[in-house]
Formats: sequence, C-alpha cells, structure tokens
Amino acid sequence: MGIFDTIKEKLSNEFIDIIEWLDYTDDTICHRFERYQNEIKNNAKLIVREGQTAVFINEGQLADVFKPGTYTLNTQNLPILTTLKGWQYGFDSPFKAEVYFVNTHLFTDEKWGTKNPITLSDERFGLVEIRAFGTYAFKINDPGKFIIDIVGTDNNFTNFEINEHLKSLIATRFTDTVGKANLPIELYAANTTELSETCKEVMQPEFNSVGIALEKFYIENVSMPEDLKKEIFEYSRIDKLDLDKLTKFKTAKAIEAAAANEGGTAGAGMGMGMGFVLAQQMGGMMNPQMGQQQVQQQQQGGAMPPPMPAAVQYFYALNGAQAGPVSIEQLKGLFANRTINKDTLIWKAGLSEWTKLQEVEELKSFLGGNTPPPLPPQ
Repeated sequence: MGIFDTIKEKLSNEFIDIIEWLDYTDDTICHRFERYQNEIKNNAKLIVREGQTAVFINEGQLADVFKPGTYTLNTQNLPILTTLKGWQYGFDSPFKAEVYFVNTHLFTDEKWGTKNPITLSDERFGLVEIRAFGTYAFKINDPGKFIIDIVGTDNNFTNFEINEHLKSLIATRFTDTVGKANLPIELYAANTTELSETCKEVMQPEFNSVGIALEKFYIENVSMPEDLKKEIFEYSRIDKLDLDKLTKFKTAKAIEAAAANEGGTAGAGMGMGMGFVLAQQMGGMMNPQMGQQQVQQQQQGGAMPPPMPAAVQYFYALNGAQAGPVSIEQLKGLFANRTINKDTLIWKAGLSEWTKLQEVEELKSFLGGNTPPPLPPQ
C-alpha cells in the first residue's frame, strides 16, 4: 500500500463519528468494531440497538459497558475510561479503545448429545449403557466477563466457536446427574422433564461463571441397546404374570416343540410321551370329576399309593424385606428374570439361618455348569 493510500484510509476513518453494528447473521455472538488504529473521536455517536451491548476495552482492560441506546462519547459518558486515561478536563484529540458489540438475544435450538455411551449400574440388569441427546438455549448475561474470559481478541466470535465447549460441559454434568439419580433403567426415558430441570439447575453455575445464562435445557431422548430394551420389555411382562402359570405355559411350548422335532424316532417318542402326560394333567385340571373317578377305581382295587411328599417352600430376601414362600420352580423363574441372583439370601425349613442362594445345594443348578462325574470303568 502506498503512502497516499495510507493517508486516504486514515482521513476517511477519522471522519467516521458513528459507531454502530448491524448484524446480518444469526450465529454471531460478538463483533469487534474496526476502525483505523482503534481511534475514536471526541463526541462520536455510539448507537447500541436492542439485543446488543457495547463493551469498551482499553489496553486489554475492561473500561465501560453500554446497554441499548444512543450515546455521545465524552468524559460524561465514559466515566471508567476517563479515570483510566486521567482526563480531568475533557479531551479533544481521538482516543484509542477497542469496541466489541455483543449479541444479548436468545440463541435457540442448540444441539447437544453424548459422544460416547454412558455406563450406569442397575440393580437388576447390572452395568448398562445409555445415550442421550437434546437441545438447549442460552444468552449472554455478563458481556464484560464473556469478552475477557471467552472472546479475548477474536474480532468475530460465533456460537459455533463456543458450542463444542458448552456441549462437553453439558455431557459431563448430564453424566454426573443421571449417575446420582439412581433410577431404574427403564424410567430414564419416562422422566425426561424432571431430569431436564435437574440438569439445568446443576449446569447453571458453570454457564454463569463465563457470563452465559442457560435459559432452556431439554432432553429429547434417552436410548439404550436393542437387546437390553427387549429384555426390559420381557421383564415387565413377566412381572405382571403369575410365575406358576408362566412356567406351565413354557413347559407346554417346549413339549410342543419337542413333538414337532424331526430329528428322529426317539425325539418323536419323547414328545408323544410327554404329550400324553401333559394331556392327562390338563384333562385332570379341566375335568375334576374324571380325576375323582380314577381315585375311586384305585381305592376299589385295593392299591393305595403313599401320600405325596410336601413340596419344599423357600423364602427369599428382596429389597431388605422377606418374600415368599415360593416353590423351587417359582424360585427358578425369579432367578431367570433377574429378580434374585446368586447372592440373594434364602431360607427354608431345616436351615438354621439365612443362606446365599449359591450355597444352597439343590439351588446350585440355577448357576449352570453342573455336570455328572464320568462313568466307572466296565
């Protein structure tokens, strides 16, 4: 640039005595007003529109903050800057100061989400992973602090530049909040409103520390792996069913599958035999009179079987309370749907004290891995 171009630029900028900024974007948070060597003439006009704030920085130090309005820049309207400059009787020559216009309107529909799954501990399902995403809205509530702590010397600061920081902050605080909530895993998706309000309260001080107000925070969805979702649905259905009826139903389905097995005559014969037994049992349940007639016929023949042994009844501890009694089949169903586990305390007649399930001999089969010893040599 030649010497005449420099003089022309200097003179053209010295005659500019109106300081204003018209924002034609929807993502700019802060804009530095540019002029030749940052010089501002005495009695220059400063125009701050609604939704804006003007911040004066002098030699890296916060000088003055102007809210919406029109100002004549002199010693009366620059009290802090006047003190910094040592002006006692006004000033006539241009003074140097950086002017930043800050958008104070609401920035809406900002996206957030968990980059990686969050691992939580559930009492029934153990360690599980969830993901979450949603939106938030913020505004600048302390322009001076925001300029000093975040913007620095950036001449055009957009919400994109701070979104990554805010999203990381949100993800961290969201993880802490859901971890302390200790809700059953299936209730997170059903309580997004309460979780959103709690997370907003937790995050607000962090936003305020850099001059930002978190105005809105929404959790739109909390998701989990499909296999875990199916398991939860199955558990909810089982929880509403009678376990004894469910066991009988599953036994009938297994017999039906065995009878339909085309793997050989042995499988077919087993299926037929079990089918006959089930048919007799179901026939007895549906026709009690027929069962009574069979008993009478056995009595007339003189052959009386001994009485059936009493089924062992089990009590178990659940959430610090005693539950039961249940049969071993019902107990097996409770173990299968994870209502109880190997460390659950069990008691039955004959035990002197409550004992862990894995230490009760006949219940060890629940844990799997039991195999018969090898046959003796012939």
